[in-house]
Amino acid sequence: MPSPSKRDQIVDKALQLFYRQGFNGTGVDTIITEAGVSKKTLYSHFRTKDELILATLRKRDELFRNNLMRETERRTSDPRERLFAVFDFLTGWFHEEGFSGCMFINAAAEFAEPSHPSHKISAEHKRLVEDYIRQQAELAGAKDPAALAGELNLLMEGAIVYAYVMGDKEAAARAKQMARPFVERQLA
Repeated sequence: MPSPSKRDQIVDKALQLFYRQGFNGTGVDTIITEAGVSKKTLYSHFRTKDELILATLRKRDELFRNNLMRETERRTSDPRERLFAVFDFLTGWFHEEGFSGCMFINAAAEFAEPSHPSHKISAEHKRLVEDYIRQQAELAGAKDPAALAGELNLLMEGAIVYAYVMGDKEAAARAKQMARPFVERQLA
C-alpha cells in the first residue's frame, strides 16, 4: 500500500487532534509537529487553518457515513432492522477507545454562526445521515419516511450527546428501545 500523501498525512493528523482537543484548542504548530511536516508544507496545501478544518470535516464525514452504512448493512439486509441497527453501530462507536463525542456537534458549537463554513458542513453531515435513515425507512415501507427519519435521527443525536457528556456508553441501546414505538407506528 502506498504511503499517504503529505496532504493526507496532515489531514489525518489534524483530524485526530481536532477530535481530541477541539478546533480552537489545537494550534497549527501542534499539527505541524504531530504530522511531521514543515510550516511551508502545511501552507502549501492549506492557505489557512480554516481550510484545514474544512478538509478534516469533509474527511470525517466520508469516513463516518461510509462506516455507518457499511456496518448497518453488514448487520442485516432487512431495511426495517437497519432502522434499529444504526443504534447498534452507535453503541460500538461509544465503546471505542478515545470516543470524544461527535466531531460535527463539536464543530457546530465552536463555530456557532450558522453561516460559518464549518457549521454548514456540520449541518450537511447531519442531513446526510438523516437521508440514509430516510432511505431505509422508505425501503421498509414507512408511511412517512421523512418523519420517521427525523424521529430516529433525533434519538441518535441525543444518544451521542448523552454518551459523551454523561459517559453513558449504553445510551444508544436505550435510544434503540425508545425507537421501537416510532418504527412500529410507521410500519403498522
